[in-house]
Amino acid sequence: MKKTFKGGAHPPENKEYSNSKPIEDLPLPDRVVIPLIQHLGAPSKPVVSIGDEVKTGDPVSEATGFVSVPSHSSISGKVISIGAFPHPFGKDIQSVVIESDGEDRWNEKIKFDEKYMDIPVKEMIEKIQNAGLAGMGGAAFPTHVKLSPPPPKKIEIAILNGAECEPYLTSDHRLMLEKTEDIIKGFKLIMKILDAKYGYIGIENNKPDAIDKMRSITSNEKNIEVVGLNVKYPQGAEKQLIKALTNREVPSGGLPMDVQCLVQNVGTALAVYEALAYNKPLVERVVTVTGSGIKEPKNLRVRIGTLFKNLVDYCGGYTVEKGKLIMGGPMMGLAQYTDLIPVIKGSSGFVVMTEEESFLEEPKPCILCGRCVDTCPMKLLPCTLGTLVEYSKFEMLGEYNILDCIECGSCAFVCPSKRNLVHLIKYGKLKYNEIRKKSA
Repeated sequence: MKKTFKGGAHPPENKEYSNSKPIEDLPLPDRVVIPLIQHLGAPSKPVVSIGDEVKTGDPVSEATGFVSVPSHSSISGKVISIGAFPHPFGKDIQSVVIESDGEDRWNEKIKFDEKYMDIPVKEMIEKIQNAGLAGMGGAAFPTHVKLSPPPPKKIEIAILNGAECEPYLTSDHRLMLEKTEDIIKGFKLIMKILDAKYGYIGIENNKPDAIDKMRSITSNEKNIEVVGLNVKYPQGAEKQLIKALTNREVPSGGLPMDVQCLVQNVGTALAVYEALAYNKPLVERVVTVTGSGIKEPKNLRVRIGTLFKNLVDYCGGYTVEKGKLIMGGPMMGLAQYTDLIPVIKGSSGFVVMTEEESFLEEPKPCILCGRCVDTCPMKLLPCTLGTLVEYSKFEMLGEYNILDCIECGSCAFVCPSKRNLVHLIKYGKLKYNEIRKKSA
């Protein structure tokens, strides 16, 4: 039986640039920029002042609510600025700027605890929040919130997402090869916190070495299964992953917990292990720097807050004077106007494409071919949604379940008229939510 979902697309994978490149440690930057919001939810509040000395792992901000996490210094040095700084989300965000002292002195509380498996579950969740963990697959939803389903919701199946279906990106692939045991330890901690009976590790079949490595480490685990998945985009989207692995379908407007499932990214599982076993906050992550616009594509372990320019320079620089800069992948990533922006917790990659590769044709009228409908993994009508937005029929968007759209870009990828469907639907969601808010 094929492990997949209905719909989806097959964009060029382009993973050969970096999938065979082992993870390298980027040299410490001279300074880092730590945004006070790197996650979904309420921004954090600074707890340092200009002139303060900090060590690696020291908190520089605190959470301002349950759906919020703190940020930490990723280097040792001095706080030199607190103010608005360019952010990958496209606007200036309040950030803490730290100048390195070149010593990388770590907070003394960051050390191995051999009894980490015995920590009470409630305390585990508190430690995960205090460590600043947010989903590292791109969405950056606070991890402790996801691991705290409200009563009476029960999680029966925990799923580890190793699909990495986004073209170009290979950071998760390399983590699964190089940090296999620690990832599995983190996944077992996640299962313990959730009291989950079963665990699935979903990996696309274009990563056979990762599948083999994961299976070898979990061979004696009776309730954990490593599953090879059909190579199709967006296989890594959590609702599609749940469908492929369990044949359970998250209802319209629902969440994975509604079908007793929960999905976490492999990088997040590693961060959970490090937070609980070492009391280590989220101060670094692996980033794929890739594309034809990069001279030497690499997978780099970098400190949060490092400017993307540092990563590009370490990879030999650009091959072109002008290109498309994308944080994330080409399907769901965010285009950037500069490389002077910081790596944040959800930065899985930095893709640089040439102008020729990223050239967008002028959109033409919809020809009602239905390709977007066949491709949509959420069983929506993207062509209709796009047309309703074009004609400002925002009040009708709810009838067509616009909020179920996961913005994967499959519809725009297959559209022969090159319509900007994702742009239209994102705008439509914004206007529809405004209407809902006014009528509430």
